[in-house]
Amino acid sequence: MAKEDIKKLIEDAKQRLDQNNESFCETIKNDLKTFKKKTLDKI
Repeated sequence: MAKEDIKKLIEDAKQRLDQNNESFCETIKNDLKTFKKKTLDKI
């Protein structure tokens, strides 16, 4: 493999990780909102 191929693979992997991280953060935020709403509804 040439250096260019390796650089491209690393950049692609980084982009995928960044997208997954954003998605994961959104999921956590939504879960917390849901949990908060359910908890407040019980009170």
